[in-house]
Amino acid sequence: MSDEFDLVLRGAQIADGTGAPLREGDLAIQAGRIAAIGAVRGRGREEIDARGLLLTPGFVDIHTHYDGQASWDSRLAPSSWHGVTTAVMGNCGVGFAPCRPEDRETLIRLMEGVEDIPGVVLAEGLSWDWESFPEFLDALEDRPHDIDIAAQVPHGALRVYVMGARGADREPARADDIAAMAQLARDAVEAGALGFTTSRTLNHRTSDGKPTPTLTAAEDELAGIAAALGAAGKGVLQFVTDFKDPAGEMAMLRRLVERSGRPLSVSLAQTDTAPDAWRRLLGWIEDAAVAGLPMRAQVAGRPVGLMLGLDATLNPFVGHPAWREIAHLPLPGKLAAWRDPAFRARILSEAPATDNPFMRAVLRNFDKMFLLGDPPDYEQPPERALGALARARNLDPPALAYDLMQEDEGRALLYFPFLNYAQGSLDPSLEMMKSPHSVLGLGDGGAHLGTICDASFTTHMLTHWTRDRRRGDRLPVETVVKWHTQDTAAAVGLHDRGILRPGYRADVNLIDYDALRLKPPRMVHDLPAGGRRLMQEADGYRLAIVSGQITYRDGTPTGALPGRLVRGAQPAPRN
Repeated sequence: MSDEFDLVLRGAQIADGTGAPLREGDLAIQAGRIAAIGAVRGRGREEIDARGLLLTPGFVDIHTHYDGQASWDSRLAPSSWHGVTTAVMGNCGVGFAPCRPEDRETLIRLMEGVEDIPGVVLAEGLSWDWESFPEFLDALEDRPHDIDIAAQVPHGALRVYVMGARGADREPARADDIAAMAQLARDAVEAGALGFTTSRTLNHRTSDGKPTPTLTAAEDELAGIAAALGAAGKGVLQFVTDFKDPAGEMAMLRRLVERSGRPLSVSLAQTDTAPDAWRRLLGWIEDAAVAGLPMRAQVAGRPVGLMLGLDATLNPFVGHPAWREIAHLPLPGKLAAWRDPAFRARILSEAPATDNPFMRAVLRNFDKMFLLGDPPDYEQPPERALGALARARNLDPPALAYDLMQEDEGRALLYFPFLNYAQGSLDPSLEMMKSPHSVLGLGDGGAHLGTICDASFTTHMLTHWTRDRRRGDRLPVETVVKWHTQDTAAAVGLHDRGILRPGYRADVNLIDYDALRLKPPRMVHDLPAGGRRLMQEADGYRLAIVSGQITYRDGTPTGALPGRLVRGAQPAPRN
């Protein structure tokens, strides 16, 4: 009897992406699609014993910045190491298309500043064999990847393409500028862009310190672009904003959705300066959704936090003259200096650059700084902050930080959670995630290479929220899986994935749930021009399957690169 299926996984604990309770069963795959689920009678060319293992749909990450990396690298790690099988890029209004040759450096500086991707890496790595956004999609389509990718058209690139220096300098758009941007945005979604993204936050700046081109874009400009997507009947809208005028900004977002009919998500997080403001913002989003408007808050399941260390971009001593003497050295050279008692005495005796607000608020705020640890702990109590530990040991906090930074051969990381941790607990994140009108995102895979490593959000959600959390409520496995699969996929219109059901894409994770474990981030030097980035691995992913092909076995790549560009929204299969 000939084999009926390409692959059959037997006896797994199935979380099918719908939120239904876990159940034991088999899964059969044929021609890149799920062929059967439950008690599968037919045989597969390859049979895998999945007893005792967790079977999930592949995770869909709707907030990444692989716009550059996807053009030169077929492996979109670290996301592909954490169960992600589809990554959506072009977020926050930054990207590389459309772009005229004379504006390439402008967009590189924008990406370098906003997303902490070194300009020299981008300058060497980008092929620039495109100008228009449709040509950019064609270039992405030419390279196979280990996961599927989808792109959105970034407002920053649109503005510079149409307005040139006027756009980069945030001058108001004229009517003809708006019409041109609207047409280009429509062309982009017609060619396969998943949507349009923009940034309205002062936290985003170019590498030379200037605000982004989109910071002060007027409502008529945004409305014109949104209306173009509405006329096409395609595409989502993604916003990040400071909410300096919360009621006014939210009213504007609501009007954009009312006029365009397009789904909109906006980043939402707890801040230290206004720790309860997110509740009012979420309430407005929920009110709009109840009124029938497709609006969602894009939220995260752990703090957005800075990694501080000898080999990272930042640490508590970067404002010291002694640090500047060794900052250029590779890690072994820095560590040798760090272990010198005379150097230690000198740097601890120096006055830090306290005139710098960032230094005061973050890099010298030892009461909100933690040793990340192994395995990393992202929800530590206040008594484990360096300030509290130092006081308990009769030490100065900077001295304790100095000594901890040389642990693990200088690779130890200090952690500063700057969003979603104002009260030293992740309970606010839990409240955000539980809203029926929120969606998980904000992982920023491919960005913040020397300071943040949040592409592991998916693994953290499974380990921390369903199994390891000790400081509050936990969540069912099936709920977390649904949030990262069906819900994220549906939020961007990818209805052909995220559920284990016949006819759906065979994007699948097989996970040893009991052994699932995050490792600490490590700095690696593997980018073009010798660039570095923080990378984070995990134990416990037994198989990653994309379009029916096994791409990773126990975290080791198989060589298969079935990932392709996803052009536009995808309908659910007809069974």
